[in-house]
Amino acid sequence: ALICKTASAKFDETVELHVKLGVDSRHADQQVRGAIVLPNGTGKTRKVLVFAKDAKVDEAKAAGADYVGGMELVEKITKENWFDFDVVVASPDMMGIVGRLGKVLGPKGLMPPEAGTVTPNVAAAVKEIKAGKIEYRLDKTNIIHCPIGKVSFGAEKLTENLNTLLGAVVKAKRPQQRASISAPASLPPPWAPA
Repeated sequence: ALICKTASAKFDETVELHVKLGVDSRHADQQVRGAIVLPNGTGKTRKVLVFAKDAKVDEAKAAGADYVGGMELVEKITKENWFDFDVVVASPDMMGIVGRLGKVLGPKGLMPPEAGTVTPNVAAAVKEIKAGKIEYRLDKTNIIHCPIGKVSFGAEKLTENLNTLLGAVVKAKRPQQRASISAPASLPPPWAPA
């Protein structure tokens, strides 16, 4: 509720969660990462590009994909330097074609396979992304940074998103690590008062 009252920017501010975990990200067995669909979304609409063929093209379009295709999209990306999308989803049979884009999409963080973006069920993946699927993972300082919504959502929806994300983070930790979740967590909008 305090976040909603103190928001003063002239635009709809994003609220983020920053959680410090009592693990060491340098050890592979202590990594905490995953993806979850927030119940109220993030307040941001994402453009989805799907590489598919045959019946999966119609499924992806019906699910709400912004761009669907195959080799013609690969040519458009490589020749025209076209990047008018936020997420790339591909069916497994198209990875041979999508692999050619590795040098272009990889540095931009768009290359599948990240968190279920290579799947035979492209329609479900598109629906999840459009509904507000976010990825969380530890950074080098053992902190997870994630957006949980916009100030305009109100306290109730932000709390619901917060509880969903924290529940997923706790479940993602290994059983021996669960006792070591650190209490400090912050929810600052970008221009919050100090």
